[in-house]
Parts: sequence; C-alpha cells; structure tokens
Amino acid sequence: MEPTPDATSKSSPLSRTLKLCLFATGCAAIVTEYTLATLASYLLGNAIFQWTAVISLMLFAMGLGSRMSRKLIGFLLDRYVITEICLSLLCAFSAIFCYWVSAYTQNTNLIIYAVSCLVGFFIGLEIPLITRINDDYEPLRVNISSVMEFDFYGALAGGGLFAFVLLPFLGLTYTPILLGALNLAVATLILWKFSNLLKWPKSLRRAFAASLAVIILAGAVAKPIVLFGEQSKYKDKIVYEEQTRYQKIVITQWKDDYWLFLNGGTQFSTYDEERYHEPLVHPALSLVQEREDVLVLGGGDGLAARELLKYPDVKRITLVDLDPAMTHLAQTHEILLATNRGALNDPRVTVVNQDAYKFVRENSRLYDAIVVDLPDPKTAALSLLYSVGFYKTLKKHLKPFGAVVTQSASPLYAPEAFLCIKQSLQAAGFSVLPYQNSIPTMGRWGWNLGVRSEYMNPEKLKEAAVGLEFKNLETLFINRDAMISMAHFGKGLFEREDEIEPNTEFNHALMKYYRQGRWEVY
Repeated sequence: MEPTPDATSKSSPLSRTLKLCLFATGCAAIVTEYTLATLASYLLGNAIFQWTAVISLMLFAMGLGSRMSRKLIGFLLDRYVITEICLSLLCAFSAIFCYWVSAYTQNTNLIIYAVSCLVGFFIGLEIPLITRINDDYEPLRVNISSVMEFDFYGALAGGGLFAFVLLPFLGLTYTPILLGALNLAVATLILWKFSNLLKWPKSLRRAFAASLAVIILAGAVAKPIVLFGEQSKYKDKIVYEEQTRYQKIVITQWKDDYWLFLNGGTQFSTYDEERYHEPLVHPALSLVQEREDVLVLGGGDGLAARELLKYPDVKRITLVDLDPAMTHLAQTHEILLATNRGALNDPRVTVVNQDAYKFVRENSRLYDAIVVDLPDPKTAALSLLYSVGFYKTLKKHLKPFGAVVTQSASPLYAPEAFLCIKQSLQAAGFSVLPYQNSIPTMGRWGWNLGVRSEYMNPEKLKEAAVGLEFKNLETLFINRDAMISMAHFGKGLFEREDEIEPNTEFNHALMKYYRQGRWEVY
C-alpha cells in the first residue's frame, strides 16, 4: 500500500522552489508558443494554419524532449539548470533570428518551425527532470499531480499576460527577450540557492554569466534587427509600426504617398485610396433617401467616415472597430489625420471599440445605411462577419428603405469568394448589386450593395444605381460614368454563380473560396 503523503513528504525548500520554478517556466513555455505562432502568422499569413503548425510541432518536440530525458542519469539538478540556460538563449533570440533570416530567404516557415521544435524540445525536458528531482520529497501521486498543477497554473498566467500585457506593450520584439530572462532567473534561483546540491556549480555560474551578457546584448540589438527584417517585407520605407493586441500596424512611405498595412495586408494607399473609399460609400448613400444615422463596421482608419461626412444630412455615424490602437492612430497621427481629414474627431462620429459581430447582436438601433469595411475573410472569426446569419442581423438593423454595402475582396483574384459574399447577402433577404473598380495599388476590387428584396428587385436596384448622378459631392473619382462602368463585369464571372455556396456560421465556405484565390498574382 502506498504511504500517505503526510507520512512520507518532507518539508523541503528545494521542492517548494522547484514548484515555483515550474509555475514560471510553465508561464514562459505557453507565451513562447503563442509568440512563435503569432510571428509565423505575421510573417507567413494564414493564421489558422500557422498557429496549428507551430503549436503542434512544439508539442511534438516536447514529447521528444520528454523521451530524451530518460537518458539523463545522475546530476539531475545540474541538468535542469543547463536546460533553463539553453531555453533562456533560445527564447531570447527566437524572434530576432527569425526576423533576420526572413530578410534573406523565402523559406522563413522552415526556420520558424525549426526554432519552434528546438524550444519545444527543451521545454519537454523540464517536467520529467523536475518530477524525478522531486521524487525524493513527495510520493508519486502527489509528486505528479503537484508538478502538473503548477505547470498548468503557469500556463494560465502566461496566456493572460501574453494577450493583455506582453503582446500589446512589448510586441514580438521584446517579449521573447523577457521570456529568456525569466528562464535565466529560474536557473539563477537554483544556482545560487542550492549550489551545495550541484555537481558543477562553478561551470554553471560561468555559463550563467555568459548567458546574461548575451541576453543583455539581445535587448540592445533587437530593435534594429527586427526593423531590418521587417523592412525586407515592404518595398518602401517604414515610417511607423506598432504591434497591438489584435494586429501589426505598419505605415510605409514612397515619395509623397503612404501605405497602411495591417498584418502585412494592404489597407490603402494615399496614391489611389479614393478609388476604394468613394465606391464603398457613395453608391449606397446616394441610393437612400434618408441618411441621418449610419453604421460603419471596421473602417478604423477613418476614410469611410470621411466620405460619409460629405453628406450634410448625415447627423450620426457610429463606427465600430475592434482595435482601439487603430482608431486612436486615426485620431492622432499626422499621416492619417491628413488623409481622413480628422473624420474620427468630428462630433458626429462615435467610435466604439468592440467586436462587430457582438455589437450588432447586442445593439438594437436602426440605421439608414450600414457600411461594412472589414478585412478580408482570411480566418473563421472574419468569415463569420460575411455569413448569412450576420447579414440577417444587419437586415434587422436597417430601416425599411435602407442599404448595406460590404467590401467583397477581388472578383479577379478570388471570383468564387466575391460571388459567395453576393450569394450570402441574397440568402439573407437582400436584392444585391455587385460592382467593381480597378485600383492601381490593389488591382481589381469589388463590393456588394444590398437593399431589402421586398422593396426592390435586383434589376430595379441596378437601374437605380447606374442612374446615380453624385451631384454636389466633393469626389475625386466617382461620377455617373464611373458607376455605369463599375456595375458591368463583362462575360464569365456570373456563369458559375449557381455552383457557389453561401457562407454560413456553420459552413465557412467563404474561407475555402478565398484561399483558392490567385493571390500570388496580387
């Protein structure tokens, strides 16, 4: 019979210290996984695949590390300290190395995956080593449960820290360095407090000193190396960059024009942004007779709001954007202020930093027009905002003769995705007008405009749209001739429309169509 814990457990400072170390390393381990997965998503795109690949590879490597730990016999505390020193260096340089390599190779994914496996391997060594060391102080069932308990508690703390503190404030540049310092602190605690239990204390102290110097060096060189690697992703000079809790914001400059990128994707260029934002706003706003109250979903740069404010009868604009850092930038940064003309500081505009899906579910207000200026449906969370259910909810928020318009990706690069959005709007009870425009910096782009089908059929909607005059509007591009041109697609696009599935909350067909697009041409 196994003895009771009270009969066999020893009150050991080492055992208590090891559990504290487990909490710290569990925290560092989960944050390292999230950091590398986020880095892979940013550098390589396709966030779902990258998160799956990085975390799966790290877990696999942790299994290899755990298996390898059985071959380590004797001097276990020394080997644990060595493991933490190795982890400290790997974590500290993980992002720096990946950014640096990304400037010289197209195979950045292999580098990130290899680094993930290395980090995972050493993480996998930790728990078996601590369990075996702690075996002298607690019976097996208490030992195993307490070791896993503190590791999992650390993981919870790490997840919260990553989402709410580390990523928004330290970004992908300094978060890994902090993780390296945390692992080194664990090694330090064992090294100085229990040096009498170590076989090679002098050698380990020298290794600690060298590692500390290297991590301090990493902190000094991280920013220029990361900027060097990041600059290689863009053709033009980076003049602003910020990692927020939700996305990476980058602004670049070429001559007198600026480009805004979110997570590496082009949002607009001042060179030709009017060819996107004028078609986004004016056909819908010119169709409706009343436009006192307008809802904008997305559009955190303020450019859609700028176009809406050109209508003197627009009295209230509610702009819902998830990222407060983006809307704050649009309200304060000189480049965006000059481009959006201070639209988000206008008293008629109310900015709400909230998830668009949650906002429309919880809000009960009716609007004359709804402008959907959200990112492309690259993820399931974004695809949900292009679903039949979401559009049905938008319909409930529209006044009887209101209109909704949504950006719809490219009918040239991703025609199936474009048609899927059209089909989804139709399935939600809208008559739909698809239209497109050629934007030099983005290629051919499309929109879908919907009105309640009970009030206007698609033929009448198209007839009304191509007859719009856009009089008394200060525009750079759109006029009646432009609208006539944008409403025509030529031959081919709509021939397979009946084969396209609508996008629903339970079947994200849009993600499949979007990923099938020829984005490499773009």
